[in-house]
Amino acid sequence: MQQGDTVAIVSPSGPPDAALLERGVERLEGLGLKVVTGAHVLDRQELDYLAGGDAARAADLQAAWCDPAVSAVFCCRGGYGAGRLLGLLDWDAMRAAGPKVLLGSSDITALHNAFAIELGVPTLHGPMPACDVIAGEECPEPRSWESLQAALFGTAGPVQGDLVLAPGRAEGVLSGGNLSLLASMCGTRWQPSFAGKIAFLEDVGEEPYRIDRMLTQLLQAGAFDGVRGIALGSWVGCGDPYPVLRDRLGPLGVPILAGLPVGHGSPQMTVWLGRFGVIDTESCSLAGPIREGDRAR
Repeated sequence: MQQGDTVAIVSPSGPPDAALLERGVERLEGLGLKVVTGAHVLDRQELDYLAGGDAARAADLQAAWCDPAVSAVFCCRGGYGAGRLLGLLDWDAMRAAGPKVLLGSSDITALHNAFAIELGVPTLHGPMPACDVIAGEECPEPRSWESLQAALFGTAGPVQGDLVLAPGRAEGVLSGGNLSLLASMCGTRWQPSFAGKIAFLEDVGEEPYRIDRMLTQLLQAGAFDGVRGIALGSWVGCGDPYPVLRDRLGPLGVPILAGLPVGHGSPQMTVWLGRFGVIDTESCSLAGPIREGDRAR
């Protein structure tokens, strides 16, 4: 992306706070981007955890993606509801529109996974324009804001973790997102698979036994078959998740890097999903993309 590009903001999940959304738009415009919002971005409906009806949310997302003037589609916030849209989207039309940038996190994991499967495009996992780290009253959280800009306008630098659960180095396409959403997609046409990839996982507000249950579901569904490595992001409000993460993921016998500030909380670093990268537990870092010639054979 570059200055002057058009960004469309849509609400595929929960309803945004109007004041936060307005500040988020202003801050993106401050980067030299032209910002437009979906026609239904502030809609409400009887199910107050959704930003309007499914058809309207899907229409905004598809219209933004298929608009040739739009270079990137930013989801304004997470919450719940993106998974309800997957069967309503015209994937053929969106595929014909060609690649562009999708940005979001948390509930937007449903779109990250489906876009990878249906469209084959890399997507950005990062903070969203109607969330506190970007649209807080004073200013954006500095590390989150800098990381987002680097990912949008250039090559993002390495993200540092602070814990090694299993040592080693792994290379592969980074894939994944929010654990709850990934588990919810098991048994659907968008079931996740980490074969030949680095799995990225994070979550918020889940007790360790629930993390155990979701990991067990993914393991039994074969999602981790052939995984090359695992990168673990934030686990805000999840107690101490590391004993269960070691117990469930350690037997896979692959490098596991933890403590990456990616997911929820603050800061929220931005990473590319669907692009080749590397985790190195010696430097405790997640880096990517790497050069084609540096890939593991």
